[in-house]
Amino acid sequence: METIRKLVQVFWTFLVNGFWGFPVTHNIYQGPLKVICSPGLNCYSCPAATTYCPLGSLQQLLLGIRFSLETGSYYVGTFVVGAMGVLGATVGRFVCGWACPFGLFQELLHKIPSKKYKIPHVLNWFKYGFFALFVVIFPLVMVDEFGLGAPWFCKYVCPAGTLEAGIPMILLQPELKTTIGWLYWNKISILVLFTVWSVLASRPFCRTTCPLGAFYGIFNRYRLVKLKLHEENCTQCGACHHVCPMDINFNETPDSTECISCLKCMTQACTYGAISVEVAGLPLAGRARPRKVSEAP
Repeated sequence: METIRKLVQVFWTFLVNGFWGFPVTHNIYQGPLKVICSPGLNCYSCPAATTYCPLGSLQQLLLGIRFSLETGSYYVGTFVVGAMGVLGATVGRFVCGWACPFGLFQELLHKIPSKKYKIPHVLNWFKYGFFALFVVIFPLVMVDEFGLGAPWFCKYVCPAGTLEAGIPMILLQPELKTTIGWLYWNKISILVLFTVWSVLASRPFCRTTCPLGAFYGIFNRYRLVKLKLHEENCTQCGACHHVCPMDINFNETPDSTECISCLKCMTQACTYGAISVEVAGLPLAGRARPRKVSEAP
């Protein structure tokens, strides 16, 4: 199953970055597919990107609200919020585990041999702060003289944008080097930080910083497609604890907002049929089997 998941991750990475004419055009794709929402974190300004980033689009929506109200246009972009809501309500953080290019990037880095470290659970809360401040509040409140805000998370933080757009565009358009300043090097520093951290710890950006993961995580308990714990089959052996890339004790918190539904707990750890995948309450895979008395702890 893990091989299948990796193939799906690679497929999604190339699907949302399918414009390979950029070495000729030296620019980003602006075709009709750019109105489609990418499920995972994928920079709009990546020269190969054929879809828009939900986080970047949400910021663009919010940063223009004050201007729209002041000019009397009363524009509300419900498509962006609706697309994110549909994805969250349907699969939640399944997106993070199966369809996010930057998630795949971190997982590949973590395979590099090194001493591995745990991420303190308290840091998991930081991503909600990034979502509230950098994605919602700052673009709405901190505006210029025209009433326009800025895409704070994309502009000042997002390492995925630096990797997929910032560095490639400098290589494609060397004349942009004259515009490089502290902001660019700040973004490079953040990318380096998460690159090194990803070697030492599992998915640090997803767990501590990603606002999109924070948004999708809100739906984890109520999503249509979810992992189900069958308590009658669980032996409390703790095997699921050791394989989880998000450091979740699934048997204790099956609806955790951190769960990316990678299925490792179901396919690599649990041998008692205590975990299954359900769609709208109906079993899809890993159906539970009754536990025998001899298997009791």
